[in-house]
Amino acid sequence: MKLVDMNRLEMENILPGLKARFVNSENMTVAYWYMEAGSDFPLHDHCHEQLVNVVSGKVEVSVRGEKIPLDPGCLLVLAPGEPHAVHAVEKSFVIDVFYPIREDYKKE
Repeated sequence: MKLVDMNRLEMENILPGLKARFVNSENMTVAYWYMEAGSDFPLHDHCHEQLVNVVSGKVEVSVRGEKIPLDPGCLLVLAPGEPHAVHAVEKSFVIDVFYPIREDYKKE
């Protein structure tokens, strides 16, 4: 068992306007993204399955040339290797779940 108090985790600056907190289990990574309006996560891909869950705000995810708007309550499932980019239309809070674990987001 592992208990994590998210309020005590240090926020990391990832890109301009993008901050995050990361939690890793044995097999998964959960990312808590704090996105300023207008911020962008550029086109990229990775070997992880990813669930993008918008908690507040509004983001637009670009996949295969299609812009997919996501409002609070929307969840997008991305397959491993699926190129995607994210644009924060509004100030947003997004929770991503990755499988398997994101070694590049691991501190410990």
